[in-house]
Amino acid sequence: MEYPSKLVERAVDEISHLPGIGKKTALRLVLHLLKQPEESTSQLSTALNELRANIKYCRTCHMIADEDQCIHCNSSYRDPSVICVVEDSPDVLAITNTGEYNGLFHVLGGRISPMDGIGPDHVKIDSLVSRVKNRKEEIKEIVLALSATMEGDTTAYYISKVLKDTGVKITTIARGISVGSEIEYADEVTLGRSIVTRTEMGD
Repeated sequence: MEYPSKLVERAVDEISHLPGIGKKTALRLVLHLLKQPEESTSQLSTALNELRANIKYCRTCHMIADEDQCIHCNSSYRDPSVICVVEDSPDVLAITNTGEYNGLFHVLGGRISPMDGIGPDHVKIDSLVSRVKNRKEEIKEIVLALSATMEGDTTAYYISKVLKDTGVKITTIARGISVGSEIEYADEVTLGRSIVTRTEMGD
């Protein structure tokens, strides 16, 4: 692909690193930004810089947050007796948008994948175990809402084993999510039904 300027080419290269954006889409975005007032691009740049500099992660559930605690953990309207375990922050947004779940969350920040050298110590399972053990009387259910992949199933199995002795009920979302699918890309109706019809984890 030819570019009218090296500056445009560099901007296209950087934007095309974003997920779901190829070179053509990146070029359209760059050309669109060039047509906007300079103030608009400055505001975008400032917002991105502030995002990187100031974003925090909840000390309890590890969700993206503005403060030390996220809006879910700080809410008095959410059910603290149920914790939904997900791989990453986009999964929290996807499940919240279904309107079918009103408990708390725990973000692992990934999933166990021996093939990639990612073990239990590389994701936030220890903090989940501590969270459950410290509030064992209050927490009644752990919902494992992990992707329907081999890595997701491995992670769910491991968590169910390490939490087995706590006596807390452990469930997994129903397989309305097709095998191999990522949670964040599931449609809200299917994901909502999977949450509602979750099943208890077996041995």
